[in-house]
Amino acid sequence: MSEKLQTRTHPLRLDDYDISPNRGFLSAFEPTSIVLPVELEPIRTAALDLPRTLPSGRIRELLARLPEISAAVIEALDEPQRRMAMVHYSFLVQSWVWGEDEAPRHLPANLARPIWTLAELLGQQPLLPYSSYVLDNWGRIDQAGPLTLDNITMHQGFLGGQDEAWFVLVHVAIEASAGGLLAEFPGLLAAAEARDTARMHDHLVRMIDVWKVINAHFDRMPERCDPYIYFHRVRPWIHGWKDNPALGPGLVYEGVEVTEGAPQSFRGQTGSQSSIVPAVDAVLGLGHADDPLRRYLDELHAYRPPAHRRFIEAVREASTVRQVTESLGNTTLITAYNECVEQLARFRTRHLEYAATYINQQSRDRQGNAVDIGTGGTPFMRYLKKHRNETREQLLRDKLAVG
Repeated sequence: MSEKLQTRTHPLRLDDYDISPNRGFLSAFEPTSIVLPVELEPIRTAALDLPRTLPSGRIRELLARLPEISAAVIEALDEPQRRMAMVHYSFLVQSWVWGEDEAPRHLPANLARPIWTLAELLGQQPLLPYSSYVLDNWGRIDQAGPLTLDNITMHQGFLGGQDEAWFVLVHVAIEASAGGLLAEFPGLLAAAEARDTARMHDHLVRMIDVWKVINAHFDRMPERCDPYIYFHRVRPWIHGWKDNPALGPGLVYEGVEVTEGAPQSFRGQTGSQSSIVPAVDAVLGLGHADDPLRRYLDELHAYRPPAHRRFIEAVREASTVRQVTESLGNTTLITAYNECVEQLARFRTRHLEYAATYINQQSRDRQGNAVDIGTGGTPFMRYLKKHRNETREQLLRDKLAVG
């Protein structure tokens, strides 16, 4: 039975996909409260100590001293512990690769084997993913308080400092607020199945209100994250090793038998691994023409946590929101649908603006030309505007108003 048919008798449930109305795609557990077994204490300590040790310029010498944690220890961890171990290991791996002037060709077995095991258990890739950088990497100052920008901290960092923390925490706040968007999905899908104009309108209006909060969070990025500091002190740590000239064919994961010693290439951490925008595209029935950025974004789908991938796929299969809105021809409903699309376009516009100021304008080659290669390893500026424009081009035409 298809997901679309199942939604008629078994409505979409957020908790089936590790999602909640209060936290969205953020971890259901409190990352700072997770206790790892004693065997992993040297790993946790070394990771949390990175802001102190990275400036030494000899990080590989220090990381090479770490014990290799066995697969049996990692396999015995519960899900929250595995995810927190992944946070720490992924920061250590990125530090090994980018912590000294010349990129290495090999990742030592004491880092390679544990992160490979964790990645397989979690259904992700063996380097820093967005989930470890953002979704599982926060804490609350006041444990009884909300997940708001004035009450959250970054748990694991590289160099530390306000700019690095603020960059991550704005994303955490966006993800937390997006739970309110996702909470409307089940009801909106059910209302569309029933062709219930009033209920569809109410769900869309509530989504618009949440979008305004999300966009307000995004607008605050420049307050405490300076473009120069971001580009030179924050961004270098999150690059991957696919389509990256510094690493050539990729990185050899020493001691990982399944690779047979061949270099491995993976995309770097990027906000495009967030599930918010693709989930909203899916529920609104929005698509994008084939181009390098869309193919790249499709590739990034595999970098999301498996439950979040399944959620996007289920919503895309189940949603008839766009078709029903268009077929009903109700002016009020079309207006609400279009405003939801506009809020998404505004988010994409801000992303485009930040790509220009935080990356494009900071990345000048020796001839003074801007270099538009993202941390995922692909050109971005030329396509971000196109995707924003495509979003607006999918606004529904009100046939009653123009006919």
